[in-house]
Amino acid sequence: MLARTFRVHGPLDLSRTLAPLSRGPGDPTIRLGAGRAWWATRTPDGPAAIALEHRGDGRLHAEAWGPGADWVLAGVPALLGLDREPAPIPAGHPLVARLAARIPGVRIPRTRAVVASLVPAILEQKVTGLEARRAWLGLIRVHGEQAPGPRGWRLRLAPDAATLAGLPYYAYHPLGVERRRAELIRRVAARAAWFEAIADLPLAEGYARLTAVPGIGPWTAAEVGVRALGDEDAVSVGDFHLPNLVAFALAGEPRGTDQRMLELLEPYRGRRARVVRLLESSGLRAPRYGPRLSGRGIEDL
Repeated sequence: MLARTFRVHGPLDLSRTLAPLSRGPGDPTIRLGAGRAWWATRTPDGPAAIALEHRGDGRLHAEAWGPGADWVLAGVPALLGLDREPAPIPAGHPLVARLAARIPGVRIPRTRAVVASLVPAILEQKVTGLEARRAWLGLIRVHGEQAPGPRGWRLRLAPDAATLAGLPYYAYHPLGVERRRAELIRRVAARAAWFEAIADLPLAEGYARLTAVPGIGPWTAAEVGVRALGDEDAVSVGDFHLPNLVAFALAGEPRGTDQRMLELLEPYRGRRARVVRLLESSGLRAPRYGPRLSGRGIEDL
C-alpha cells in the first residue's frame, strides 16, 4: 500500500466530481460516500485501487494498492483538478449562479482511462439506461476480477482489453448486447493502446481520432471526454434526456432539442460540462409525458 496527501486548491465536492465514473447503482468499480471515494482501475502498470478522503483542512489523503498504485497516485491531481482552482463559471442564468454557490467544488474528472470510459459508453448507445447497466454489470461479474486492496472495499475491476477483444461477439449476447455494439467493443479493445494514447493528445485531436472510428459519434466521444479527458466544455449532443433537462432548467420549456440545448449553454462555452453537471446535481427533472421507453430483448436490437 502506498499513501500520499495532496493540497486542495478551492472547494472540492469529491462525490459529485467522481459520480460520472459510476455507471449506476451497484457499479462495483467505484464506491462513493460523504467526502470519501474508493475506485478500481487498470493502469499501464497493472491493476490499482485507490481510496480518497477529502479532509476539512484543505487536504486530500489517498491510499493506493496494486501494481498500478504509483501510477494512480501520480494521477490524482489531474483526476480531481487539484493543481488549480477551478475557473469561475461565466455569468448567465440566475439558476446556474445559485447552483454554483450551493454546490461548490463540482469538477470534471480526468481519469486518462480512455477504453474504460469508452466501453460503457458504447454499451449505452441507443438502449435504455437499465439495459446498459445490466450489460456493464454483467461484463464485470462474468469477466472482471477482484480489485487489489482490502476486501472490505468490495471493488472489482472491469475486464481488461485483451479479454474484451478475445470474446466472440456472441459471448456478449447473454448480457443483452447485440452484434453491432459487441463488435465495436471488440475492435476498440483490440486497438487499446491506440485509443489510450488519446489522453496525451490535444482535445481537438483526441476527439478527431475518436470520431474517425465508425460507430463512435459525437455523443460517445463527449461521454469519454467528460470522464477520461477532463474536458470542461464537453456536451453530449444526441443524449435522450439532456436537452429536455437544459431546456426546462434554463428556459422553463418541458422539451428541448440539441440545437436549443446548445443555444442555452452558449453563454457558458468553455465550462459547459460543469454547468451540465450542476443541473444534473440539482434534482431538477423535465416533466415526463406518455409511456416510458421499455426495455427490449436482444432479438429486438
